[in-house]
Amino acid sequence: MKHLLSAVAATALLAGSAGAQTNLEKLGQFKVTGTKEHTFIDQNAPAADSIRRVLEGITLPEGFKIELYALVPDARHMAMAPQGTVLFVGTKKDKVWSVMDRDRDRVADEVKDFAPSLEFDVPNGVAFSKDGFLFIAERNRMMMYPAAEFFHESPDVVAVPIVPQGTLIPVEEESFNHTARVVKIGPDDKLYVSLGQPFNVAPPEKLDLYNEVGIGGIIRMNRDGSDREVYTYGVRNSVGHDFHPVTGELWWTDNQVDGMGDDIPPGEINRQTEMGQHFGHPWYGGGSTRTNEYAGQEVPVDVVMPAVETVAHAADLGMTFYTGNMFPAKYKNAIFSAQHGSWNRTTPIGARVMVTFIDEEGNATIEPFAEGWIDENGEYDGRPVDVAMMRDGSILVSDDFANAIYRISYSE
Repeated sequence: MKHLLSAVAATALLAGSAGAQTNLEKLGQFKVTGTKEHTFIDQNAPAADSIRRVLEGITLPEGFKIELYALVPDARHMAMAPQGTVLFVGTKKDKVWSVMDRDRDRVADEVKDFAPSLEFDVPNGVAFSKDGFLFIAERNRMMMYPAAEFFHESPDVVAVPIVPQGTLIPVEEESFNHTARVVKIGPDDKLYVSLGQPFNVAPPEKLDLYNEVGIGGIIRMNRDGSDREVYTYGVRNSVGHDFHPVTGELWWTDNQVDGMGDDIPPGEINRQTEMGQHFGHPWYGGGSTRTNEYAGQEVPVDVVMPAVETVAHAADLGMTFYTGNMFPAKYKNAIFSAQHGSWNRTTPIGARVMVTFIDEEGNATIEPFAEGWIDENGEYDGRPVDVAMMRDGSILVSDDFANAIYRISYSE
């Protein structure tokens, strides 16, 4: 709580400057902004029936079923509140959505925008601490929202910029490309934030700067934004990470280099065992495949190769370790991850949910879990983005193409 109070105090000091106050400054002083209305999404819209028809064609292992949970525009990464009352959903646009199942029938009955008095810029990454703080990672800002599970009912919420606008990365490095940040809270109670680099292959003149600030890597900081450091190097664009529930090790997906052909380079799921490890970019385009731009050059760092190589251009995004009790025992501590689907491939691939099993030595194998979002014409009916677990042990899958969230459950 002392971190919250100090951050709020700093916000209030900033708000004391001359001139009209912004809404963020008003909220920092616990003032109202005058915003009165939320935007609500009709859960009975005609799109719901169309999505349900698509879900009839999704294949799953025996005993599992998939159902429409909610209609959520541009649904990306998800964070379930600690008490399970509300799901927060990020987007690559300018909204964060709160999703509620008030009657507890495992189908959402209310979807509305979170904190409509504030402006968001690519608020893709959302994460909750166990003690109820919501963190949102934007293109170039990190925000903290205390008790968002309860304050989301109002258009005005307590909002603390723990990494103020324009300081997550240098402003001159802001881009429209690879800006979907992901944030998770580690076993050390620190924030881990991915910073995708904006190029297909990072040019040599950018490498020193990117290594310094953590672009093309994963950074770590305290929950109040202090003591920032680079935890992971050599990443192209990671849009999903989580911590092994037993070992505490960081595992993460990485989207690899485009333009090298249909079948290379492979995508990656990586296992990180200590701070400072390097995972190969820009010398490697994915797995052991060297990039054209750095071909023949000596690799000046020790590179950790991926724990799992995935099919080329499937766009592995969000992932979560399964710690629930609903699914059969073999899924305990396995990774459920979303493949968004390829754009840089002659024949589309991906658009499915994968499961990765990890043995006691850390060896990993991956296989499809839920698939069928590419139809017989090679057209997308959906593009999964992220996976999150509900308190009952079922999982949720977001889809920013169908504007939906699905629930996958199991019964014998």
